[in-house]
Amino acid sequence: MAKAERPARVKIVRRPLHGVLLLDKPLHLSSNDALQKVKWLLRGEKAGHTGTLDPLATGVLPICFGAATKFSHIHLDAVKTYVAILKLGVKTSSGDAEGSVIATRAVTADMTSQAMLDMACTRFTGKISQVPPMTSALKKDGKPLYELARQGVEVERAAREVVIHKLVIERMQDDELQLTVTCSKGTYIRTLGEDIGEVLGCGGHLISLRRIATGDFEIDKAVTLAQLEALSDVAREAYLMPVDVMLAGYDRVDLDDENAGRFLSGVRRRTELKDNEFVKVYGPKAQLLGSAHIKAGELIPTRLLSPLDIGQIQQNF
Repeated sequence: MAKAERPARVKIVRRPLHGVLLLDKPLHLSSNDALQKVKWLLRGEKAGHTGTLDPLATGVLPICFGAATKFSHIHLDAVKTYVAILKLGVKTSSGDAEGSVIATRAVTADMTSQAMLDMACTRFTGKISQVPPMTSALKKDGKPLYELARQGVEVERAAREVVIHKLVIERMQDDELQLTVTCSKGTYIRTLGEDIGEVLGCGGHLISLRRIATGDFEIDKAVTLAQLEALSDVAREAYLMPVDVMLAGYDRVDLDDENAGRFLSGVRRRTELKDNEFVKVYGPKAQLLGSAHIKAGELIPTRLLSPLDIGQIQQNF
C-alpha cells in the first residue's frame, strides 16, 4: 500500500519590519514561544522581546522588530506593574499553583484584618531583600535553577535587593488576596506573595499573575495572539508602533543633513547642549538616527540605525 504523501510545507517569506508590537501574552506560553508566534504571524525577519514573562503569567510583552531590537536592553530595567492573586493558607513547593502542596494552615479573621494587611503593605514597600526561588531562570554553574529544581536539587541562593515602589491590596475574598504591585526589575512576585503570607501568619502561594505595565507600555494598548491570528497581514502590521517609542523620555536632538551623515558614521559632533546621558537623534526628514549621549560639548553616538534600516522605516511608516 502506497504511503500517503505529506502536504508540501508552505514557505514563509520573511520581510524587514521595524517597530514595537505590544502582545498580551497568554497563559502557559513561554515568552520565547510567544515571540516566535508573533514573528511568524507578521513574517518579520528579526525580532526579540524586552525581558521574560513567566509561562504562568499573562500580560504586556513588548515584541521588538528590526531596528527596535537595538534598544530592547533599555526596557530590561523598566519599572513593572503586576496584578497578583495570592491564595492564603496553602504553601506549595514552587510558590505558585504549579507546585505540590507542602503545608496548609487555617486563615483566621485576625490574620486578614485591615491592620494586618496595612502592616504587610508597609513591611514590603520600598527596598526589600528577596531570595530568588529555585524555579527562577538564574543560573548556578551554567545551569538554570529551574532545571535543578526539576531534578529535586536545591542550592543556596544569595539574597538580592529589589524595590517595591507601590503595593496595594485591592480585594480580600475567600482566602484570596488580590494585590497590585509596582516594582523594580528582578522582583519575584511569587516570592513576595510567599513572604506576605508568612507575615500574615498563614502562608500562601500565587495563583494568578498579570503584568499590566512595563515602563510606558500598558495593557490597554496590547493585542492578543487570537486577535492577531484573525487579522490580515495589513491589519497585523497596523499594530506596530514606531521604533522611537523605545526611547520615550529621551531628549530629542535634530541634525541637518551634513551632521546627520557624520553622526551615522559614528563621528562625534560638537554641540552647545548640556551634558545628557539619554538623547535620541533625528535627521532632517525627522527620521530616527539612533541614541546618543552628550558630554563635554560633544554629541556622542550610542546606538545607531543603519542607512538600510532608516530607508525601510520611512517606507513602513
